[in-house]
Amino acid sequence: MQFNNSKAIYLQIADHVYASVLSGDWKPGDRVPSVRDLAESLEVNPNTVMRTFSFLQDQGILYNQRGIGFFLAEGAYEKIRALEREEVFSRMLPVLFAAMARLDISIGDVGERWEAFAARKGGSRENEQ
Repeated sequence: MQFNNSKAIYLQIADHVYASVLSGDWKPGDRVPSVRDLAESLEVNPNTVMRTFSFLQDQGILYNQRGIGFFLAEGAYEKIRALEREEVFSRMLPVLFAAMARLDISIGDVGERWEAFAARKGGSRENEQ
């Protein structure tokens, strides 16, 4: 995993966990990699992964079974999806809208590109909402 300086590493690891859940790699009730195993695979300090797991536990994404490990909580997919959607709406769309305004790109232009993207992906606009 490549880390960048624009966001704390523990939050970038949380994003990695979110991606694993949203892609279906991790399912509710699954035991997630141990702190040590994840730290080793990501080449970070185990304390950083522990900070990530504590953060995710506070969000209700993970839960700890003492002596056994961390598990993905029921409803984690929905919670992560809601968090990621809010990230798009609050941080990404304003940047996109500002660029669209500068470049005179209309919502219609974006809609056409979205339809082409959804067709390539085998989905539809309704499936994405």
